[in-house]
Amino acid sequence: MNPNQSSDAILQEITINAPADRIFEAIINPNERVKWWGTKGRFQATHMESDLRPGGKWKMSGTGMGDKPFTIVGTYQEIDPPRLLVSTWLADWHEDAPETIVRFELEEADGATTVRLTHSGFTTDSQRENYRGWGLLLSLLQGYVTGRS
Repeated sequence: MNPNQSSDAILQEITINAPADRIFEAIINPNERVKWWGTKGRFQATHMESDLRPGGKWKMSGTGMGDKPFTIVGTYQEIDPPRLLVSTWLADWHEDAPETIVRFELEEADGATTVRLTHSGFTTDSQRENYRGWGLLLSLLQGYVTGRS
């Protein structure tokens, strides 16, 4: 295990050939997020509401496997455009899952941006295993902001 990785967290990282402000906008803008958040037949966000301020609420809904509806809700904890976005995360498809924390950190250098995602607060390995799709989501974000989606 990476010494910087907590046993209750998932860490994912990707470098995208785009400026941090462009990537940050794709993450926070509800109209943009629903364009890249998902893949047909697996899961797809179809609606997002966002009160982008510390303490503000957000909600995203869509369809999952077998066209089953899903909803994810959270509260923004920290916002520092275009470097940091931290919010709580509570998905309705896991009845016993605790509210967790999702942290996007963006670091731009020479026209490319490294996006580090940390999803923490899991209390069991099985809860953490349910969120192994972050790598795919970061790839979808990359395709969207670079025009390859």
